[in-house]
Amino acid sequence: MSAVLHEHRMTGLLILVAQFKRASKPASRGDAACTRLAEAYLRALGRGRVNNWDLVDCSAPTLLGEYRFDLSRDVFTELAQSDILWERRVAMVGTLGLIMRGDASTTLELAALLLNDKQPLMHKAVGWMLREVGKRIDRNLLLAFLDQHAAQMPRTALSYATEHLSPEQRAGYRAAR
Repeated sequence: MSAVLHEHRMTGLLILVAQFKRASKPASRGDAACTRLAEAYLRALGRGRVNNWDLVDCSAPTLLGEYRFDLSRDVFTELAQSDILWERRVAMVGTLGLIMRGDASTTLELAALLLNDKQPLMHKAVGWMLREVGKRIDRNLLLAFLDQHAAQMPRTALSYATEHLSPEQRAGYRAAR
């Protein structure tokens, strides 16, 4: 039964994402519709309906990141400080929507904040977003973050973040641990 419910939630999230993308196109920009969809997403998150890595990963970059690009980003920090794993993951993975538009600032702030998170799914999310900063925005931003934090990073986060670096660079950062 729970697999069916999971699939229903996944379908619902994919519909929200598609509606948001349609509403946010420049030719038909519907700010009210985007706001309504983003708020519905945060309500679903608050009710515990967005509670698996795949549900988060398919929705957070669009329904949090893209939506919040030109708005206050306080919600990212609030979610990152939550006791609930899925809220923290939404915050971190949501920054992919910002990265895709060339902004790494929130990603780097949250990565530092979540560096000592105990959950392996957060280690993966932090490393993944850091890697995306290096790939899509500026490798030097990634390297500066690693220079400062590699020694404290969980092994999985460091592995994900350094995935596209040269073998020598990866080995250097791993040795710092």
